This record gives sequence, structure tokens and C-alpha cells, in this order.
Amino acid sequence: MILSVKKYINAYTDSSPLVIFRIGFGLMMLFSIVRFWSKGWIEKIYIEPSFHFTYYGFEWVKPLGDKIYILFILCAISSALIAIGLKYKLAIITFFLSFTYIELLEKTIYLNHYYFICVLSFLLIFLPLNSSFSIDNLINNKKSNSVPRWTIDSIKLMLGIVYIYAGLAKINSDWLLQALPLKIWLPSKYDLPIIGETLMQENWVHFAMSWGGMLYDLLIPFLLLYKRTRTFAFLLVVFFHVFTRVLFPIGVFPYIMIISALIFFDAKFHKKIINILKKIINPISKRLSQINIQNVKFYSNKKIIWVLAIFFILQLTIPLRHLSYNGNIMWHEQGYRFSWRVMLMEKIGYTTFKILDNDKNQFFYVQNEEFLTSYQEKQMSFQPDFILEYAHFLGKHFKSKGFENIEVFAESYVSLNGRRSQMYIDPEINLLNIKDSFKNKYWILPLK
Repeated sequence: MILSVKKYINAYTDSSPLVIFRIGFGLMMLFSIVRFWSKGWIEKIYIEPSFHFTYYGFEWVKPLGDKIYILFILCAISSALIAIGLKYKLAIITFFLSFTYIELLEKTIYLNHYYFICVLSFLLIFLPLNSSFSIDNLINNKKSNSVPRWTIDSIKLMLGIVYIYAGLAKINSDWLLQALPLKIWLPSKYDLPIIGETLMQENWVHFAMSWGGMLYDLLIPFLLLYKRTRTFAFLLVVFFHVFTRVLFPIGVFPYIMIISALIFFDAKFHKKIINILKKIINPISKRLSQINIQNVKFYSNKKIIWVLAIFFILQLTIPLRHLSYNGNIMWHEQGYRFSWRVMLMEKIGYTTFKILDNDKNQFFYVQNEEFLTSYQEKQMSFQPDFILEYAHFLGKHFKSKGFENIEVFAESYVSLNGRRSQMYIDPEINLLNIKDSFKNKYWILPLK
């Protein structure tokens, strides 16, 4: 077995798939950042709110005010540099740090594809995506037309983890036996041409899409790996993600997954794309072709292999942490994030906070809109860690106003996937006495 592992690590293949992946990733990130900026979301999400929800363990990540635009500029520039392969190592590290910092600033906008970009960009730091067809080749007068096979397979593995865990998460009674939450969402798409008033209203369609989505996620990595089914699988990827984009406002995630799926094709396919790109930049490529670039061999770095081994062990285990908690994960949400649970629930809530002033033996209720934007309040109302963090914020706020001996209680009602609304947080527990941790959140009432 050890010999097989060594043989695999020392196996080489054409670098063309990494080239196309680099260009596609860089351009998609640049488009995503420009799109985010153009819609005014930077100001709305990162500047306007007076309070920001943070991730456990990352409370030290502080808002930057108007300086947040500098991070977005860094993201945009580094994305462009990644695409053209200029100062690639510096560019990908800059992108990872700036993009991840932005995402850590506000928990209310957590999306699986933002997390995917963070972990993927970290992975790309250790891969030679600028080995060929890059500006770095011209500067260094070196290129590598062959790279270790594991450098390409590591991207495939990351994509496989995303899809398979997303499929496993769909194996639950709500999704398969009740077609929820699709049964709630799809009928509202009556305005879609042709299918809106017909197919989207049919019960069998809701079930077909639920089961189809589960099977798609579980099978698509293997269909992409197998050469005979690869073309069909890629067409399926395009159809699935474009159709999903039509149905739901999920940003650029479908296009990122489509571009990423190209990594499964062999070098011949990617070389054809490179030849097309060469024709597009023909005036430049003619001059570049006259420059004699030395072809060197890229060697595997044992330290990098160990780093990536630890990285993938974490990627395989982090989505399983919910097994440490009892109850319905969609209800208590302990271990829900960072586990590739995509669009599994329709959850709405209404949460108010009662401040008890023990010195005066009086209480009053908080007007959430005084501290939160409407979107922040919506997200806070049904997510327990949000409720706890906001309760502690309120405690600090009112203590700064002269209220010394106070307690904070939540009166929260939540509905999951169309169920009747029920009390969510134990109303008798002073949330100021609770510290966030990985321990079981006993103050969340069980789902009936």
C-alpha cells in the first residue's frame, strides 16, 4: 500500500486542467465581486448595520466601516491576477485572506457557496495553477507542462465532498417523504413561463425534484469521473444548476459549480479550450510564442501533501459534527453550517426579548428594529446562536445605559418546513448566564 501511495504521489499528468480551472475561478470571482458591489450590498450588509453577528471563535474579526471597500478592491484585483496567472501565489493568498475576512464579518449572509469559495481558495494556495499559460511563466522564463496528478485530483475530491455530503443531507423524512421544503417553494413559482402554472403546482413534481436532487448529488461525482458518462454528466450539471438558478435566487453558485466541473475532463479537452484562448489573444500570443520559455519539472512537496492531508481530514469530519447532538439538526442547527446542507429547510420565526430590571423589579421589551436591520432580525429570529449573541449584545448595551442588575429572556416561536409554530427557546432561562460553546444547547426546546 505504501508503494502504491508513493507511486501515486509521483505520478504526473498534463497541467492543462489546472490552467482552465485557474482562469475560470479567477474570472468567476471577479464577476461575483463586481456584482456584489454593483448591487449596493457592501453598504447594506457591512456599513449600515450598527451591530454584526459573528462566528464563534472569530469574535475578533471587527467591522472596518468604509474601509471594507479596500478589501473588496483587493479581492477584485487578486481575482484578475489569478485569472491571468500574474504573481499567482501572492494573488491567491491575498484573495483567500480578504475574501474570508469579509465573510467572517457578518454571519447573517452565510451561504454554502461562500464557504466553498473560502475552503477552495485555501486549497488553491498549495496547487501550481500558474504552472503553464500564465504571465508568471514569462516573468520567470519557466513553465511546467506536467504536474503531479494529485494536484488535479485534490480539486475533484473537494467537489466530490461537497456533492456527496449535500446528497447525504437530503436523506431525511422531510425531503424524501414529504417533499419539503420544495412543496412550499415551488407552487410560488407560478409566474414561470409554461411550467409555472402547471408543473410547479403538481405534487408528483415536488417529489420527483426532491428525489432527483438527492440522487443527483450522490451520483454526479462518480458520473463525472467515469469517462463514458462524463459528457452526459456535465450536461446534467449544466441543466441542474441553470434550472436551480431559474427557480431560486442563489447568486453565482450554479455557475461556479459548472465551471468547476470542467476539471473532470481530460487534458485534450482543456488543450482545445487553451487553443481557442490563444486565437482570441492572437496578436499577443504571436509575440509570446517567440519567447523561449524553459520547461521544468514540478516536484511534489511532502510538507504540502501533509498539509492537504490534514485539510481533507477536516473537510471529511467537520460535516459530521452534528452527530454529537440529539434531535432534529434542522431545528436546533447545531452542526448545521459548514456541512453542505443546501436548501433543506424553510424556517421562519418571531423572537422578542424581555429585559428584567431586578433593582426596580420591572421589565420591558426590546424593539429589535432599533439595533438590527430587517434582514438581520429575520435571520436572528430562528437561529439559536444568533439569539444568544444578540441577547448578550442587549445585556452589554443596557448595562452601559445604567441598568446594572438585569436579566435577558427570549420569547421565541419558530416554524420548520410548514409545521405549526412552537416555542423555540426556554423562556425561563436568563440568556446572559449562557456562554456560547460547542456544548449541547439545552435551552433550545425540543421539536414536537
